[in-house]
Amino acid sequence: MIKSLYVRTVFIFIFAVMVSLLLAFFVATQLYSNQVQDLSDSQMIVTGKQIISIIQKLPPGNSEVFEAAVTMPNFRVKIVDQTGATIAYSDGGSGKKMPILDRQVNQVISGGVYHGTVSPDRKQRGPVHFLTGLPFQYRDKPYALFISPEIDKLLELFRKVTFTILLSVLAVGSLLSVLASSYIVKPVQRLTIATKRMAQGDFALTLQSKRKDEIGVLTASFNEMAGSLRMIDKLRSDFVNNVAHEFQSPLTSITGFTKALRTKTMEEVQRQHYLQIIEEESQRLSRLSANLLRLSVLEHDKKPAHPSTFRLDEQIRRIIIASEPQWHANGLTPDLTLDDVTIFGDEDSLNQVWHNLISNSIKFAKNSVLAISLAVQEGMAVVTVSDQGKGIPQEELAHIFTPFYKVDKSRDYAVKGNGLGLSIVKRIVELHEGTIEVSSKPDVETVFTVRLPLNRTFVNTDS
Repeated sequence: MIKSLYVRTVFIFIFAVMVSLLLAFFVATQLYSNQVQDLSDSQMIVTGKQIISIIQKLPPGNSEVFEAAVTMPNFRVKIVDQTGATIAYSDGGSGKKMPILDRQVNQVISGGVYHGTVSPDRKQRGPVHFLTGLPFQYRDKPYALFISPEIDKLLELFRKVTFTILLSVLAVGSLLSVLASSYIVKPVQRLTIATKRMAQGDFALTLQSKRKDEIGVLTASFNEMAGSLRMIDKLRSDFVNNVAHEFQSPLTSITGFTKALRTKTMEEVQRQHYLQIIEEESQRLSRLSANLLRLSVLEHDKKPAHPSTFRLDEQIRRIIIASEPQWHANGLTPDLTLDDVTIFGDEDSLNQVWHNLISNSIKFAKNSVLAISLAVQEGMAVVTVSDQGKGIPQEELAHIFTPFYKVDKSRDYAVKGNGLGLSIVKRIVELHEGTIEVSSKPDVETVFTVRLPLNRTFVNTDS
């Protein structure tokens, strides 16, 4: 079995060329045969009439009169009487016989003109010969003249020329098929090699192609896939590194302080301080595990889990009230502008959205105003959370929703967080078919804007 696409393509092309040539030869032969037969028939009628005219002008005599008249080069001519007996015959130098059937003789003797072929002779092989029969009278007796052209040499030449042409076309077509197959298959072979390398984990592949056909589109799609896989691989690597870092840091602290408590003698105040650090790091690990689990669940969800109708403005007010110790400690003054808005969505999930956004603003702003607004615009509930903290650099804005991404590269643990909060926020908003945007001017203002549809109907994924 042929497994190579290149060889298969070459064979298919050559087969197509051969079939096309055979069909063309068959059609050309039919057209040529018809034209030759028509031309030959007309010529034989003219020649036959000339022979008859010569015979009728000859004086009475025996069969030698007919023999002299029918002797013509490149034509077999036979004259038979009404009994079917041969009166004269000339083979035109071919040395071949010309058998005539009784029905052919009767048709001509009775005054008809015969158009057909010479009856086959078992001892005589070769191409079919055209035959024309003409009636005539000589000395008041009916006769039949049959004439057949000798075109063996012409047909042989035609066969040789046709065979040469077909062989030449087949050779040229085969060569072009090899070149065309190479042009078609080579990019596929390159893609196959690149795919095998990618299967082994090499995503740093880029195939160059200037083609605009389907192969070019396939190459461009491959490059796009390779780029996506590179990004996914990088995200995976970063995710593993971040998870390991986020878990390792509190575990290192817990291990160190536990060892100190076990091996050192210290005062009660210092011991309580160490225990408080161990408790805080344990809570941090717990929050990290919960957020990872939450993000994993959200990634697999397609719709909000428990949608219901509730007052969005009241939900935001409750979060502000519950966060009073935090914003009061940082010297923040809430500025609420909340319209009465009722929305259909997952109340618990959206509660986490506002909690995360407001907590972020509280973490990074001090002694300023925390502005929160809610309004309805074009059938959407629009929530903005604005603070006057240190802001986010422009080059960082595109990455802040990436898991574990932190604007503060030093991972300042005075600011609690693990870089998952905004990732969770974005996923919850997307599940509600909404959008979230962020704009920021460093040391001036940071504004998060969330848009949610008011009356979207969701299918409960638990049902």
